Amino acid sequence: MNMDSQLVCKYRFVKQIVSDEGYLSEIEWQNKVCFQNVDESIFLKELAWVILSSGMREQIIRRIYEKLTPCFYNWQSAKLIVDNEAECYKRAIKIFKNERKISAIIESAEIIFDIGFNVLKENIESNPIETLRIFPFIGKITVYHLAKNIGVCVAKPDRHLVRIAKKEGYDDVQIFCERISEISGDSIPVVDIVFWRFANLSNDYLEVLSSVNFNK
Repeated sequence: MNMDSQLVCKYRFVKQIVSDEGYLSEIEWQNKVCFQNVDESIFLKELAWVILSSGMREQIIRRIYEKLTPCFYNWQSAKLIVDNEAECYKRAIKIFKNERKISAIIESAEIIFDIGFNVLKENIESNPIETLRIFPFIGKITVYHLAKNIGVCVAKPDRHLVRIAKKEGYDDVQIFCERISEISGDSIPVVDIVFWRFANLSNDYLEVLSSVNFNK
């Protein structure tokens, strides 16, 4: 079995584990995300999610996020948040006492409102990574998280993906996920979320990948 066949077998093996563990809907969601269909509400929702997730465990943020959503008028529009900044902050800080992140969500709404979502979307389409970096808490790694969540065809080079890619002989996560995408037919963001979820399901994910004989 050649290297490409080995790689796609490992990917399909991991994807089956992730699906069996109850995360098929997550894979299906990522597969359906299309940048052209992203409106202002969806963008606000995903931007807030990434801001809140920065440096924190997903399980914790998922619980907080559900409670915070009504505080920001269910992410209906940037204008609604901007027009009611004080009230949004007052309600949100009672739920999540992280002043910097709550303020960052409000500041992000201000940026969207000032630029105009249609113009912002055009800028993202032409230069996604640089454009998305204008928002607070969106750094050199988290920008890829946000980008893939709004349908840009990239992978997030977080520590898990970096380790898995290096194990398979790739120094670049983007190239690693792109190669699997080409062979498997799944999009780059789907490849990303499959490996990321697998790594979060098992602390010894590298050992698991090494222990399976795909030549049988």
